[in-house]
Parts: sequence; C-alpha cells; structure tokens
Amino acid sequence: MTSAEEALTAVAGGADRLELVRALETGGLTPAWETVHAVTEAVSIPVRVMLRENASMLMASADELRVLRATAAKFQELPIDGLVMGWVTGAGGLDVASLEAVLAAAPLCRVTFHRAFEHLADPFEGLKLLKRFRQVDRILTGGGAGLWVERKQRLRAWSAAAEPEIAILVGGGLSDTEVAELMADPQFPEVHVGRAARTPQENDGALDARKIAMLKREQ
Repeated sequence: MTSAEEALTAVAGGADRLELVRALETGGLTPAWETVHAVTEAVSIPVRVMLRENASMLMASADELRVLRATAAKFQELPIDGLVMGWVTGAGGLDVASLEAVLAAAPLCRVTFHRAFEHLADPFEGLKLLKRFRQVDRILTGGGAGLWVERKQRLRAWSAAAEPEIAILVGGGLSDTEVAELMADPQFPEVHVGRAARTPQENDGALDARKIAMLKREQ
C-alpha cells in the first residue's frame, strides 16, 4: 500500500492492518514522511512502515545507515504500529550491527523483519539472533524458493522455531489459492497480501477493495 487513498481502499475491503511503502516494483522502499502522516490520519487500523533505502537486502553504506536511523526516529513520533526492516551481510548472515543501530534510534517501535530473512544462509540461526531483539515480533516471508509444498513445509518449521517470541507473517509471491489456504490454517493467523489484493498489472495494478473482501470471506 502506497498512499492514503490506497489505505482507505484497503480499509473498505476489510483489511485488518497495513504495510506502507513506496516503489512497489522494488519490493518496497521507505515512503515519504508526509505519506506516512497522511495514512495515519486517514485510518485507525495498525500501520507498519517500510524502512529500506535500496532494492537489495544489504546496507549500502554508513551514510545510508545514518539516513535510516534519522528516518526511524521521525517515524516513531507518528502513531504507527511499527516498522518493517531487515538486512543481511554479503556472506548471508544477519546484519546484526545495522539492525541494532536502527532499533536503537526508534526504541518504542515494534518491528517486522522483512523478506531479507529468505536471503539468510541459515534461517534457523537467524531466528536465534532475531529473538534477542524484543522489538522484533514478526518475520515476513513467503517461504523462500521452490514449489508451494516445499515453501509451506519451511514456513511450518520456521514458525515452530520462531514461537513464542516471533510470529511468521506469510506473504510474498502467493497465489489467490495459496492465500486462501493459509487463511484457513490456524498456524498462520496473519497473511500479508500484495498482488492478490490488486487488479492485474496489465490493467492498472490498482488496489481492489472487492478482492480484499473476497479474501476475508475465505477465512
């Protein structure tokens, strides 16, 4: 979701919470402060805001880290539910130093560690490290690469390892059928939808309240 207008559309369709980003084509980057403010003024459901300055899963530089710390501190002043962030190292480890630094700049914010999780060489070791951060309460992941049966098996294993400190929020590259299957599964009480809530890209890719409502009815 990228604007106050889309936020209102999502609410009209029955969304329970929102993730706010810009540049959807990159997987989402940090939105403008003015957009975050407008969304929090427009809706009353929880809003988590993406904190990401480049399209990779790596922290690009010390300058980028300074920007993200300053942005996180500013976002914390708004009535958001939390932030969405996460970085890995070039060797496929959890970038603990960057995560610590940004969390310290916004100590009151809860955090969803996003799909950088799928780039970890050892997701279970990553889970152990993430559990050290009390602000991190969710991990957004589509289960990695492969067939849906393989991805779902990983999701179940990661969910079991993450509990009780962290919940696995399933999202990313899910078909309508897979979303409906997950929404009927008590192990995954929250599902993150993107393309499944939009019209086809060859049309206009707009957020569709009717599609959101349909997904809600399938719970």
